[in-house]
Amino acid sequence: MLSEPEPFRLAGIGDEAAPGLPEQLTAVTELGWNLLELRTLEGVPVAALPEADFARAAEQIRAHGVEVVAVAAKIGDWSRPATGDFAVDLAELDVLARRCAVLGTRMVRIMSYPSGGLAEPEWGRLVLSRMRELVRRAEDSGLVLVHENCAGWAGDDADRVLDLIARVDSPALRVLFDTGNGVAHGYDAVTMLRPLAEYVAHVHVKDAVSLPGGDTAYVRPGEGGAGVDECLRVLAEQGYRGALSIEPHLALRPHLGADGADPGRGDRAAFVEYGRALEEMVLRIRETEETS
Repeated sequence: MLSEPEPFRLAGIGDEAAPGLPEQLTAVTELGWNLLELRTLEGVPVAALPEADFARAAEQIRAHGVEVVAVAAKIGDWSRPATGDFAVDLAELDVLARRCAVLGTRMVRIMSYPSGGLAEPEWGRLVLSRMRELVRRAEDSGLVLVHENCAGWAGDDADRVLDLIARVDSPALRVLFDTGNGVAHGYDAVTMLRPLAEYVAHVHVKDAVSLPGGDTAYVRPGEGGAGVDECLRVLAEQGYRGALSIEPHLALRPHLGADGADPGRGDRAAFVEYGRALEEMVLRIRETEETS
């Protein structure tokens, strides 16, 4: 294993390696890492786990000496349009506030709601109203909501992200930047990242190439068109000290389930190989900085 070079800490979204927690923990520790991002266990989101199952999982994580760096919520994601029932999101946040305290993490991934058919400016007003309430509750619970550049009103527009941050005006709302989402959503990741870099609190690493017909294929970091290397350099220049959490999407693409397609079940070997590739990329960045 390569040593973890500063400034980055290395992590992984566990269900990209395997559905079950034991295999997720094994994959992270095989890399020599101790940071895990939780999204689902056996396909069940963290907030939806039965209490007994969650308690067992939290104990397993502690026993392995692994730290949970972030938890993925479904709040505002591709499955929950702005026209949906906001009470569902509030209830999920209440559960995650309790569970994050048990897990020892403060960071919760959210998005900013697909339109559900709403037009501007109604869509934007509704998103802002919901975000203010979510962030108020996050403040009360000691959480930080990190908004991903994916689904929703501010998913692919840096100006909207900045507007959201300015108008909510709270340290409990920050940015989760995913390096690979630009390829899938049709924008340049580096260009979007630059004005947002100072607000980034968490990072997902994936890379991708566009295919004919508008589909996307996911590849090892540095082998696609996402500009992963340049994104990491921008973050390093900004002084980012958070985690880089691998989300390979080589064997699991959760959003496909919304259309009835098989999302996959993760691949531990591919996950570990991906982690090694990220280690090598980060090491090259460090060596370049040291000689420049």
